[in-house]
Amino acid sequence: MPVADGGDGTLEALVDALHGRTIEMEVIGPAGHPVHAAYGLLGDGKTAVVEMARASGLALLPPGINDPRTATSRGTGELIAAAVASGAKRVIVAIGGSATNDAGSGALVALGARFLDAQGRELSPGGAALAGLARIETDRLDRRLADVRLEIASDVRNPLCGLNGASAIYGPQKGASPADVRELDAALAHFADVAAATTGADVRDVPGAGAAGGFGGGFLALAHAVLRPGAELVLDVLDFERQLSGADLVVTGEGRLDKQTLSGKAPFAVAAAARGLGIPVVAVAGALDAPADELEAIGIARAVAASPPGISEAEAMRRAAELIERAAVELATLIVRDTQR
Repeated sequence: MPVADGGDGTLEALVDALHGRTIEMEVIGPAGHPVHAAYGLLGDGKTAVVEMARASGLALLPPGINDPRTATSRGTGELIAAAVASGAKRVIVAIGGSATNDAGSGALVALGARFLDAQGRELSPGGAALAGLARIETDRLDRRLADVRLEIASDVRNPLCGLNGASAIYGPQKGASPADVRELDAALAHFADVAAATTGADVRDVPGAGAAGGFGGGFLALAHAVLRPGAELVLDVLDFERQLSGADLVVTGEGRLDKQTLSGKAPFAVAAAARGLGIPVVAVAGALDAPADELEAIGIARAVAASPPGISEAEAMRRAAELIERAAVELATLIVRDTQR
């Protein structure tokens, strides 16, 4: 069963596992130009999946080109709007890999919100423009959202602003200079003030509000969205515990089992679900960088690395099938030995 943790690949994993389909469309990309994107509609016809990276992702732009001051999340909002128009009553938005720092304002505009300056003019796209925000109008925010459960899949716990906020922690990897970070952080703080005055919801210090350049905070404040840990949400949609019924062993894995795994990535969630049912879990990883006792503490009894020491990443990828097969044999041998003790 394909699983994911709310980042890249979430849409594909859920569509494949639940017999869904992808709907392709053209949307506005992070730099304001059209890009080809897609959303997923799962087999029940009522659940849609949107990956922010497909519409507003950093990977859509050549290296060094992104300007986080002006990058817009509008395309992600266009995907959400299309999913709602298709009849979806539950929309899952995986927000990893964004190029934006606009508090989701671009996406909210695509859904009908208006962000206005003191003269009543609509703001330009991007996070920097939020410094001039005087009023937010939500009366035209897509009314269909009132009947839709909007869930944001993210493992980021950063607040919207400050030293651990969206701009300071993630802005530099999106191309922000130190001066840009200060400007964007102040703009997000101002957005939080205006949003609180508009809705009564102050999201400035909410854990996860800083996800995807403040997308989490914007949608919490203005679109009544729910923030959920990515892997937990994906397993919930898959009805994973029911899928485990009758299993004697669960095999999981990822590119690298490390400290990030221990903080809630997909293998962590898989192990937690299986442990709750008393089912042992083992793992195959491309590389292994977590102590056995720490893996055992989260429910992974055995783990092996597919890549031998000293091998380059390029060679490991080229020989992936062979190396994974070898690792599987090693893992099976260890399991047999354990059961014979």
